[in-house]
Amino acid sequence: LSDILIRFAEQIPYAFVVVYVMNTLNNSPITFSALTLIEMLTAMFIYIPVALLSEKVSSKMIVSITFFFFAIFPIVLGLSNSIGMLYVAFIIRGLKEFGEPTRKALIVRLSDPDIKASAYGTYYLIRDVVVSIAALSSAFLWNVSPYLNFGLASLFGFIGLFIFIRFGSDKRLRV
Repeated sequence: LSDILIRFAEQIPYAFVVVYVMNTLNNSPITFSALTLIEMLTAMFIYIPVALLSEKVSSKMIVSITFFFFAIFPIVLGLSNSIGMLYVAFIIRGLKEFGEPTRKALIVRLSDPDIKASAYGTYYLIRDVVVSIAALSSAFLWNVSPYLNFGLASLFGFIGLFIFIRFGSDKRLRV
C-alpha cells in the first residue's frame, strides 16, 4: 500500500511537470532540459554512495528517505517561483532515486524464494494497474488547479511514507 501511495505522488503530477515549468512559470525548453539534466546528474551521483550506505543501515531507513523525496517533490515544485527554487526541486526529484535499488531488493527479499521473479512481476503489474488510475485523475486535478494536483500528490506521498514507517520491514538487506 505504501508503495502505491508513493507512486500516486509521482504519477499525479508526472505529465504536468513540463507544462508547469514551461507554461505556468514561463521557462524555455532549454531551461527544462537543464533541470532534467540536474535531476539525472543528482541520481547518478548518489547511486554508489547510497549503495555503500545501505550495507550499513536498515533498508527501512533508506526506503523511508526515498519515499520522503517522492512526497516532497510536488510541493517544492509548486512553491518554486524562481530558477533557484526549480534547481532545488529537480535535485529533490533526482534524490527520489536514493533508495530505489534497496526498495527493489526489499521486494525480492520479501517474496517466496521459489517464485521471486514471478512475484516481482506480479507485484509491479498490480501496483501499476492501481497507479494508472491516479495518472488518469491527474488531468482533472490539474484543470481545477496545478496546486491541487501537486498538493494531493504530496499528501498521498506523505500518507504512504507514514504507512511505511509505521508498518514496513526494518532489516538490513542480505539478498
